[in-house]
Order: sequence, then structure tokens, then C-alpha cells
Amino acid sequence: MAKKSEKNFHQPEDIRVTATTKIWGLTVGILAICVPLSAVTRSGAIIPLAAIGGAAVGTVAVWRSDEKKYQNKLLSPQQLELEQRIADLETIVSREDFDLRMKIKRLQANESDRQEEN
Repeated sequence: MAKKSEKNFHQPEDIRVTATTKIWGLTVGILAICVPLSAVTRSGAIIPLAAIGGAAVGTVAVWRSDEKKYQNKLLSPQQLELEQRIADLETIVSREDFDLRMKIKRLQANESDRQEEN
């Protein structure tokens, strides 16, 4: 009981760590059951490898999805909208056809300047 009250005074444990611990704890249990069964059934290492692969994919999903949610909680709605608008502008500017249009405009401007000089 004393440990729980001490834990409440510190920063709360990251939910990703808790989820990862549960995922891998269950995976160890699955491996403890399926390794002897795979030897008896002669199915090979398919089931243990599937369990490990599933746990790895689950762990990656937990850490990636929560990272986006955490970033969104830190930003106000106005900041979030501004970030989205900046990302949209970066996408537009980095596109090749935008660069091509800018080059064409510069060439047209240079051409019209030359015609005005003559």
C-alpha cells in the first residue's frame, strides 16, 4: 500500500510502458504454452514466431499511435491548425510542378524584361 501512495506523488507511469509490459507478458505466457505443444504436434516454430511477430507489431503500434496523441495534447487548437497549414504549404512548395511553374514565371519575367529593353 505504501508503494502505491509513493507512486502517486511521482510522475504517472507512461501508458505505453504499461501496454508494452502487458503485451510481452502475455507473449511469454503464449510461448511457454506453444513451445512444448509445437514439439508434440511437430508444427515447428510457426506458432512461436507468430506470437513474437504479433507482440512486436503490437508494441510498435502502441508507441507510434500514442506519440501522435501526446503531441496533439500539448498543442492548442490554434497551434494544431497552424501546424497543419504549415505542413500543407510545405507539401505544395516541395512539389516538382510548383518548382517548374516558378522557373517558367522567372523565364517569362526575364523575357519580358529583355523585350522592354529593346
